[in-house]
Amino acid sequence: MKALAPGTVIFHRHRGYGVITSVNLLTGWIAARFGSEARTLDLNLSTDDVQFADGEAILFRRAPPDRMPHARLMAMVRELHQAGYQKLYLYSWPKPSGLHWRWHLFTGPRDWMQRPWREGWYGSGADYNVNPVMGWGDTPGATTGELIDALARFDPQGLAQALGRDDDHSAWFGRVCDALLPNYMYSLDMQRTPGEPLPDMPPVPVVAVRAGVAPYAGPDISWPPGWAGLWRGRHALPAPAIRITGEPDLLRGFQRS
Repeated sequence: MKALAPGTVIFHRHRGYGVITSVNLLTGWIAARFGSEARTLDLNLSTDDVQFADGEAILFRRAPPDRMPHARLMAMVRELHQAGYQKLYLYSWPKPSGLHWRWHLFTGPRDWMQRPWREGWYGSGADYNVNPVMGWGDTPGATTGELIDALARFDPQGLAQALGRDDDHSAWFGRVCDALLPNYMYSLDMQRTPGEPLPDMPPVPVVAVRAGVAPYAGPDISWPPGWAGLWRGRHALPAPAIRITGEPDLLRGFQRS
């Protein structure tokens, strides 16, 4: 099917020829003008029989689309692990609102708390809802191979840092993908009751990636290798540097006053 975007000329059986002003591919609704610059009409691509200007039907998938990209990212990471890029990690966690989940790909050392941030390697389901791309030159609905090819073209230096072995993590990740794909994703969110210590490694939260999917009823998912005890340490500020110049520390004196 041809590309569908604002500015596309369409034909409607009752309104005639018009121009699309906005598109929402998540819901299948578009807004279009038909002869009036001041008024737009909302149309549903599934039920309103909208056509391109040459008469080709615009077909919209009725199945609910993915509301988050995490399952597609998991499939991509698993394939890269199998190709030898085992130092590639996928971290996912909920936004404070709890309505969407963030995702972050990183490479190199497996340090979940001090992971490096590279432009295009992270995003949110909130953005994916209205623009279903990862952000590295991929297209909506791209296959796993196409996602890998787009990422390699976008940041070959970053992907090269994932080349190497991390057998225990790749084995864990493969088991998780076998249990969850294609309908579920994991969230590395260890919830904590206010005023109480962290629980002793509860099962990893599992979330459906699209509407209409039954709650996950499969085996419990364990936490990634190296995760045990990760959140139990206390973060303490480093001790101030020793001053041997003999000069007074004006800032420290100001803080004491």
